[in-house]
Amino acid sequence: MMQTDELTPGNGPDRPIQTVQQHILQDQRKFPGASGEFSWLLSGITLATKMIQAKVRRAGLTDILGSEGEVNVQGEVQQKLDVYANEVLLHCLSLRESIGILASEENERPLTVHYESPNARYAVIFDPLDGSSNIDVNVSVGTTFSIVRRPADVEISDVGNWVLQPGNRQIAAGYVVYGSSTILVYSIGSGVHGFTLDPAVGAFVLSHENIRMPEQGKYYSVNEAYRDDFPPEYNTYLDKLRSGALGHPYASRYIGSMVADFHRTLLKGGVFLYPPTMSNPSGKLRLLYEANPIAYIAENAGGAATDGSRRILDIHPENIHQRTPLVVGSRAEMTEFRKCVNPDEAPK
Repeated sequence: MMQTDELTPGNGPDRPIQTVQQHILQDQRKFPGASGEFSWLLSGITLATKMIQAKVRRAGLTDILGSEGEVNVQGEVQQKLDVYANEVLLHCLSLRESIGILASEENERPLTVHYESPNARYAVIFDPLDGSSNIDVNVSVGTTFSIVRRPADVEISDVGNWVLQPGNRQIAAGYVVYGSSTILVYSIGSGVHGFTLDPAVGAFVLSHENIRMPEQGKYYSVNEAYRDDFPPEYNTYLDKLRSGALGHPYASRYIGSMVADFHRTLLKGGVFLYPPTMSNPSGKLRLLYEANPIAYIAENAGGAATDGSRRILDIHPENIHQRTPLVVGSRAEMTEFRKCVNPDEAPK
């Protein structure tokens, strides 16, 4: 009979290692109708973001800094890394037959890939590089993504209704922060989990399991340079935070990359605001590929997100580049914000 050795905790790493692919395979069992194709789809995102972080890491050593010289559909000057990140995500995701539609901040219209295939059930909507103008000064940037399923009553050829779904129909969403370390945070509705890229093995490894946003934080995050243009109720709210009306005075923390600012809010609590202004009454953040995935993560971690009057995830989009104000954060801060905006409305 063959001799065997017993594997004990002392024979392996100090603690069990779980990669994002392993976690997705395990997590998707809770998802109705899930199959291996869903984990294969998400592996396209993880591969692309690993390629993007490799470029970010070498940004000062290669000709990848600065602007590309082109203006995207948003009217913004494209950075070289914007273009690279977009091309990498489009390439990696277009190889997944389960994806029918790709919609990016950098492209005017959704791109069809395998949408005529009966196996193409998903649309992926993404911002390839949030905060890319900060890359030249070595500030954290990120990628956001949202995944929706083609509704059963929507024809394959009806591309618009594949994509233009409210955020409450997302089946998965997440973001990646390229900072001092590279962290992927995602949810498929059964918790929020974070994975740190281990450069030694080239894999995203579970580092933040079942993230819960604290009930209350110590920081608020907003670009106060535009405070004179904020609606009065927003300034009333900021005054309350600063004065200690919620139990303690809040300190200001603002990075200028939405993903990085929200990541701190997710882990430490508090509130992130991108209010409407007189020059941008509809807000500046894009609903589908910025606000929706962030709101989805926040709610699944115990927080909340609003455009100032409506739950972000209940807004029915009219176009893929629709903009929205965004206020997202912990329960205590969001309850107080609702009181400021609607003093007569009882908190939910």
